[in-house]
Amino acid sequence: MQPLALVVDDEPDICELLTMTLRRMEVRCHTAANLSEAYRLLGEHQYDFCLTDMRLPDGDGLELVAKIQEERDGELPVAVITAHGNMDTAISALKMGAFDFVSKPVDLERLRSLVQLALRLKQKREDVEAGHADQLLLGEAENIRNLRRQIAKVARSDAPVYISGESGSGKELAARSIHAQGARADRPFVPINCGAIPAELMESEFFGHKKGSFTGAHKDKPGLLQIAEGGTLFLDEVADLPLDMQVKLLRAIQEKRVRPIGSSEELPIDVRILSATHRDLAKEVAAGRFRSDLYYRINVIEIAVPPLRERAEDIPLLTEVIMRRIASNAGITPPRLAGEALDALKMYSFPGNVRQLENILERAFTLSDQHEIRLDDLLLEPEATPTLTPTPKTNAAQPPPPTPAVHKHTDEESYSGQFDPSQYESLDEFLQDIEREAIESALMETRWNRTAAAQKLGISFRSLRYRLKKLGLED
Repeated sequence: MQPLALVVDDEPDICELLTMTLRRMEVRCHTAANLSEAYRLLGEHQYDFCLTDMRLPDGDGLELVAKIQEERDGELPVAVITAHGNMDTAISALKMGAFDFVSKPVDLERLRSLVQLALRLKQKREDVEAGHADQLLLGEAENIRNLRRQIAKVARSDAPVYISGESGSGKELAARSIHAQGARADRPFVPINCGAIPAELMESEFFGHKKGSFTGAHKDKPGLLQIAEGGTLFLDEVADLPLDMQVKLLRAIQEKRVRPIGSSEELPIDVRILSATHRDLAKEVAAGRFRSDLYYRINVIEIAVPPLRERAEDIPLLTEVIMRRIASNAGITPPRLAGEALDALKMYSFPGNVRQLENILERAFTLSDQHEIRLDDLLLEPEATPTLTPTPKTNAAQPPPPTPAVHKHTDEESYSGQFDPSQYESLDEFLQDIEREAIESALMETRWNRTAAAQKLGISFRSLRYRLKKLGLED
């Protein structure tokens, strides 16, 4: 059965143009010249898509968007037609729940793309209701359940989403989940860490370049916005974008066009923008480090990913899933986690969130006998480790918990043996640096004899190989 669309516009010529375009896409159309007629038709028919002008004789399109959101709970995609350059109105419509917008004069290619997305969204919603949605964010804590509900809701639109949350809390997983449940799920998901690209290469990476446009440009290269065509571009750590790049990105998002370096022509793009950062973006705007116009453009909808310490009841599940993955990569049966070790994890503050939990378990896996992970295998920071009352044993006295060994540098002025936040982005980076130096020192002392180095470090040869690969020291 052909899809059915409702077109709401009081200009007969515009209605005819939109209707002809949709019919060529094999979409049946009903038209309404005002809100009253639109409300009547909505009560009589089940539509797959609605397209409305903003200015109507008896009200505006925002009223219709609000009414449909209230009565249909986002199940009917609504796109609005705005005056050229009126981004404030478009953003207001998106915040109210509109699927997307198109500006006058209507670009028919843009309209066709928008309608195709809206119709794909209907099919995707049916898949989700049938239980076929990708489950990327694990956990049963109430705040993570709320997050999944928010994601399911924002996935129904094509509006930009800003994802806030601490480092390692799962912002990229949230972005991937939005993509997986949306109309663009079968198209590319392209993540980019804005803080990892050198400033001089940023424009080329985002917009692409033509052959010969600068030294080293030996061939044409598409930018990330072109690679993500039809799909989703995820701007991780968006606060790290330089101000000049923020201006260019804003224009590309608003105009939906990019100009590769060295090209005289602009290319149309069709991508959904998701962005994230661990910083407070509003404070970055207030400090003048982030443009307010770009902030309001990418922050149409905001969702927050909770830190791991606020959903400690999910730690057993996350630990089980992570350990299964680590053991599977190593080709062995997952080791069991001792009760005291699991209790310690549940009471730990996890400043690095889920990413830190993964790193702790990977390290514990290499330190353990790979049959059981004990409390002392976790190497949690002493001041962050809760005091646990050990289970009494009748045959032997309990020894005190071991203190993690810290590599001692000879230059005491440059290294105090303490974690310095100004020198390291995270505790895991600090610990990996210590581990790397200890391994390199042992290898040098044994003339790179790995077997001897493993014995010197008190670990198995297999464990040493695992660490070398993880730290990028493998030949």
